[in-house]
Amino acid sequence: MEPQLGLHELLHVFSFLEARDLLCAAQVDKVWNEASRTKELWRQLCLRRWSSCKASQMTLGTQTWKQYYLRRSELEFRMASGRPEDFTCRALAGHKGEIDDLAYISTSEYRFDGQDKSVVCTVSSDGTVRAWDLHEGMELWSSPVQSAALVNLVAYPRLQLVVTVDERGLIKVWEAENGCEKAAFLLPMYSSALEACDIPEGPLLLAACAEGALYTLTVPWLQLLSRVNVFPGNPTSLLCSPDRQWVFASTQNSDLSPEVFYTQSLLCRSEDETPASTTLPIWLTSRACWTPDEAARLMVMHRNDNGMQLVITTYELGSRKSRDRVEVLVRQIASFLLPDTMMPPHLMKGHGSQVILLVSGSELVLFTIHGLQLVAFQDHQRPITSMWVDQTRVITSSFDLSLRVYMWNKENKFPVLKSCYHLLGGSHRWASGFTHVESDSMSIVGVEARNIGTSILRSYYFQVRCG
Repeated sequence: MEPQLGLHELLHVFSFLEARDLLCAAQVDKVWNEASRTKELWRQLCLRRWSSCKASQMTLGTQTWKQYYLRRSELEFRMASGRPEDFTCRALAGHKGEIDDLAYISTSEYRFDGQDKSVVCTVSSDGTVRAWDLHEGMELWSSPVQSAALVNLVAYPRLQLVVTVDERGLIKVWEAENGCEKAAFLLPMYSSALEACDIPEGPLLLAACAEGALYTLTVPWLQLLSRVNVFPGNPTSLLCSPDRQWVFASTQNSDLSPEVFYTQSLLCRSEDETPASTTLPIWLTSRACWTPDEAARLMVMHRNDNGMQLVITTYELGSRKSRDRVEVLVRQIASFLLPDTMMPPHLMKGHGSQVILLVSGSELVLFTIHGLQLVAFQDHQRPITSMWVDQTRVITSSFDLSLRVYMWNKENKFPVLKSCYHLLGGSHRWASGFTHVESDSMSIVGVEARNIGTSILRSYYFQVRCG
């Protein structure tokens, strides 16, 4: 090219190129090759493609931004393709009872420096909590057998802590690295819900008791901060908002209206102080979820005024602070009736700020918050048991002993979900189906129920070359 562009002009031109064009430009000559490897070009490509890819949230290690971009792109391609050569499948056995819950304890950051690891913790009716390395396909540790079956757990990846509760209401904190018990707290009755809540004031544990009370405890020492009677005599469900500033509490299919609490007001220690909350003007609530891309947008499934039809109503939450109190503000922004032909959904998740995913039997259906049906899938032969939703994919598990993987395409006004492939479990002779599914940046794991009353983990680990 005559006259030749200077390095400054060349970098300006290259800043408009996509990754594939930049790789082609690197083949022209030595000058272009060196310019195309400039750190800032590949950093900007990462930021454009992955909005959450900020230097403060990731660990580059010894790799460059270019290596990070190419390796993460390859990983996403492999997870979207699901070819047999793209992943390693392992069966992880150890529990002598059924696995009731699982959660990732490893952080969700993308790392391609050889230090990446996917670790999950599980609780079982055999009374143990265990940690598993999905990369190596091995059990890391198991707790001593507890006096009662463990039924629920939540994880604090940043703190490397796991919190479990047994069927009698005994809550325990465990160190995720070695399984050492750290603290314990006994509820007066069994727990109906646990929620991890990491706020600027410090990590909290929210526990709903079957008596209808909400307990707020510090983590890791489980010191009681407050106890609030929410629905006396009724098991309570809890859901924290994405920003952890709000807690939705409800009791299923009851004439008691759900409540939303302002999280900071639950930190009060005085019995005389009433936490800031609001009661939603609905009843017979069955399901709810928060939209992940909005700080305080709540979607609730409930019956209409005559109790005959299912409705999904979307609310925006806010607060107004004065000198000595906080007023909770709630605004309805959308509502629609579900089709009469649709069976009552048993699973509900949100995506972005506008999309609702519902599971009814073996069918997965997507709606906007205003009731526009986007798509419906019937890929499973038997009922869907669990659903995982994140920014890039949706995964469903089923009693048909398969996991179905869907990928998001966000180029249109509303995200489009594409059915990509399925992952098979073991033999129907030994297994009755998948009951849970979870995922992180490099793996998918399902709980496979066995016909003899036990469960195993079935992991699918996707990995890219580090060279």
